Amino acid sequence: MSKYFIIDESVKLSSNAKSNKLHKENLDKTNEKWVSREQNAQAVFDEECTLKHTHKRVIVKVNLQSKNYTTFNDGTKIRLERQFNNFNRRQTEPVNATVVSAEYIPAGSEILISHNALHDTSRIFDYVPPSGNESIDIGFFSIPEYDCFAWRDTDGQLKPMKHFDFALRVFKRYEGHLTGLPHHEYKETLYVTTGKLKGNVVKTLKGCDYVIVYQDTNGKEGNMIRFRPFGNPEEKREEEAIAILNEFTQKVNDGELLIGLTNSDCKTLKEYYG
Repeated sequence: MSKYFIIDESVKLSSNAKSNKLHKENLDKTNEKWVSREQNAQAVFDEECTLKHTHKRVIVKVNLQSKNYTTFNDGTKIRLERQFNNFNRRQTEPVNATVVSAEYIPAGSEILISHNALHDTSRIFDYVPPSGNESIDIGFFSIPEYDCFAWRDTDGQLKPMKHFDFALRVFKRYEGHLTGLPHHEYKETLYVTTGKLKGNVVKTLKGCDYVIVYQDTNGKEGNMIRFRPFGNPEEKREEEAIAILNEFTQKVNDGELLIGLTNSDCKTLKEYYG
C-alpha cells in the first residue's frame, strides 16, 4: 500500500515564535478560567449552610475537585488528573468533607468518608446557598454515619468515628543475605493505635484493613487504616477483631516485629513514633 502527499508551496507555515505565542495565549485563557472557577467554588464552600441532619445521617459539603491537586515540598500546588488513568476509586474519589450538621461532630469539622459515599442517592440537589451563587465543584450530601470513618478535632488530630479504630499492619523483618527482598506481612493481623485495644496486636477477619486515601493538611496524599474492632450492632456488622495476639504484641514492643502501612514504610514501634 502506497501513500502520496501533496505539498502546496504557497502555504506559509507559522514561525516557532508565533506558534509559541498562540500556545501561551491559549494556556493563559485556560488558566484564567480555572482560577475563576476555583475562586467561585471557594466562595460557595465558605458560605454558611442551613441544612440540618436527620437521625443517623451527616450533612457534609465537599469540594469534588479536592483530590485532583497535590502540593510539592516548596508549597507549589498543581493539578493531578487522577481519573484519566486510574480505576482505583479509593485513590480517585474525594473522601475529605466538611461537616454541616451531625449528631456528635461539631459543624465545620473536617471528616473522612467512604470513597463511594458521594453518589447521587445521597446528594442534595435542590439546595441553593443563601447568596444564590452555585458551583459545579461543590456538592452537598446527606450520608449515613456508617460511611463516616474519621474526623479532625480542634487539636488537628484525626480521631475515629463511632465503631471505628485506626491500625497499622504488622511485618516480620527480612534477615537474609539478599538485598531488596520485602519483609513478611502477617495477613489479617493489625496493630491497633486507638481505642480500647490500643497498643495490642489483633487477629482480624479477612479484608478488614481498609486504607483511607485522603488529602492531608499539607496538601499531599495521606493514608490510614480503619477497621471495626467490635463491629457495629446497629448495622448488624460483625466484630472484626477476633483475638488479641499477646506474643505478637510483646514482639512489637521489643522491636522484633515492624509496624506500618506498607512494606516500604514499616519500622519498629520506637522508630515509628519517634
